[in-house]
Amino acid sequence: MGVVSDAKKAVALVSKAVRNRSAVIDVRRALAARPPHPSFHYRVAVYFADGTVNMYQMRQWYKPLAELSTMWPVVVLSRAATGARALLAEDAPPVAFVPTVRDLERFIATQDIRVVLYVNQNTRNFQMFRYGRRWHVFINHGESDKMYMTTNQYKAYDYALIAGEAARERLSRVLWDYDIDHRAIPIGRPQADHYSGSLPYTPDDRTVVLYAPTWEGDRPSAHYGSVASHGEALVSALLASGRHRVIYRPHPRSGVVDAEYGSANRRIVAALAAANAADPAARHVYDDGPDLGWQLSAADVAIVDISAMVYDRLAADKPLMITRPVDPAAAIDTHGYLSACEWLEASAASDVVAETDRVLGDPEAVARLERWVSHYFGDTSPGAATARFHTAIDRLMREWDDWYARTTQDDDGDEPEDEADLDDEP
Repeated sequence: MGVVSDAKKAVALVSKAVRNRSAVIDVRRALAARPPHPSFHYRVAVYFADGTVNMYQMRQWYKPLAELSTMWPVVVLSRAATGARALLAEDAPPVAFVPTVRDLERFIATQDIRVVLYVNQNTRNFQMFRYGRRWHVFINHGESDKMYMTTNQYKAYDYALIAGEAARERLSRVLWDYDIDHRAIPIGRPQADHYSGSLPYTPDDRTVVLYAPTWEGDRPSAHYGSVASHGEALVSALLASGRHRVIYRPHPRSGVVDAEYGSANRRIVAALAAANAADPAARHVYDDGPDLGWQLSAADVAIVDISAMVYDRLAADKPLMITRPVDPAAAIDTHGYLSACEWLEASAASDVVAETDRVLGDPEAVARLERWVSHYFGDTSPGAATARFHTAIDRLMREWDDWYARTTQDDDGDEPEDEADLDDEP
């Protein structure tokens, strides 16, 4: 068995190397066909060391960064070939492919980058931290009450742009000796000002319900998925009402661990197709596309599992329900919104029509939602978060000017300590 396992690992490594080499060639060709980056042009950089698997972390920032670049030119420092290839093929900001530290050295020497933004905690972020005289800022790729949101890695950054008061409280509970008032800057969720995608139907008088479950999870504490426990019953009830339109957006990993979960997912998709065949005006939607945004904006009510979708929907400032996990071992953080959310029990899934009517029409439920939206994201009126994002960057640029004026300009402080420190592996 050991020989077979080693052989499989060797084949996998070779395949990965071939894919990476192919991606490098594609990126080099794409960049060669584009105009070179203007010298000393960019003021803001987004450091992204990941490949295609984590592209979702970048995509949601495309539009906010495009708007920011009208004031402060933005470039993406892409370290992985597959990530760079995806960025160049999409509506991303300008891309600099810097697979090695030497490439990174050469590029930033030609620019005036003052603020570096980070969307995740990739270990290769550390290679960028070595450059002083610029602010290193964690902007994250979402808002939630997961443990990830309170990692001590926050201290590695000069600043963090956080969503709101809930994030402040979360960090205060966990991080020791961290100056939250100075280093954590609340901006809300600028992505909510730039929802992507377009409606695949013409709006009418139907109540639109987004059902966006997560996958089944790979351990009891993460058994949040509701497709098998809630999904079929609630979708069947909504389809039978004749006055609802269902947008079904399952997690792409649905069924990878539990075959029955995957079967339930396929039965829901088939039920939507059958309902549309019986009544073409219903226009129920099975959504497995890359765009996330229009669903959150279009739905009158959202039904989601415990996942990042809770907070994406909360930022939309519209009614939502959360499916309560049927596995008692599933971990539920009751410090934040989950302590007062609108739960949908598995036993009540078939009564979902009444439940959706309730959350839409109950003044107490509406008022409770507004309090939590404000607690997590502050002002969610159109453009408010984008304005706070721009104000935060303006503040950092002013602080950069102040600090730079106080320091000597004889030494740029960015020379490598030793050639051995340079990582030449692409």
